[in-house]
Amino acid sequence: MMTQIVFYIFAAVLVLSASMVVSARNPVHSVLFLILAFFNAAGLFLIAGAEFLAMILVIVYVGAVAVLFLFVVMMLDIRIAQAREGLQRYAPIGAALGGVLLAELVLAFMHWRFASNIGDVGHLVPSSPTRSNTAALGDVLYTHYIFLFQACALVLLVAMIGAIVLTLRDRPTGRRQDIERQHERQAADSMELLSLPLGQSVDALGGFLRPHQSYDVAAVPGTYGTQAYREEEQRLEDSTALVVVEDVTKNESRDNE
Repeated sequence: MMTQIVFYIFAAVLVLSASMVVSARNPVHSVLFLILAFFNAAGLFLIAGAEFLAMILVIVYVGAVAVLFLFVVMMLDIRIAQAREGLQRYAPIGAALGGVLLAELVLAFMHWRFASNIGDVGHLVPSSPTRSNTAALGDVLYTHYIFLFQACALVLLVAMIGAIVLTLRDRPTGRRQDIERQHERQAADSMELLSLPLGQSVDALGGFLRPHQSYDVAAVPGTYGTQAYREEEQRLEDSTALVVVEDVTKNESRDNE
């Protein structure tokens, strides 16, 4: 009896919070109601005995996705007045789509039937009182659905790489290293271990020691901080200065005339 009461409480709060997600006027409030909906859905999973799914819902969706949505909405500084300008224009289209979805849900629930041989269907993982729900879920994921699981991970990896490539900006002040040269360097070429007396610091011995070899050894030629980069910067400064001096002399000659 107590389980049913808790179930209906979580379900009622979940439905109310989900409705507030789409009806709240403030986008920040919508995200907060979404977090509340996730917590109540996790409570329903706990009641059903799926503790692993409940923890995943709280850790992944609430701890990462919902908080990310909240920060993105707050940083975008969405203007509500401008967002509502096209509400009346697209309201009939939204109402039509909502009616179609509602009709599909009603038809699906009206024709919902349980199979007569549901008890005879073999399970992928036989139930056992000594095995936890998390262990059974792991057996299913990493045996029967291992290829689909890896495919989902690959899709997420491609999406992450694509986001990095799209947002990557080439900064002229970025230092790039030649990986092959960096691996060829020895520890004695770049650092030195010192035995400091008690009560003395590195400053007492002359300060921090610089590497025996310059940065150019392991850097990509022409990148920021290398000798070639400094020479190119100096050449550009000299050429600019020459142009300025030439313009000044032309102006003086015109004034004399």
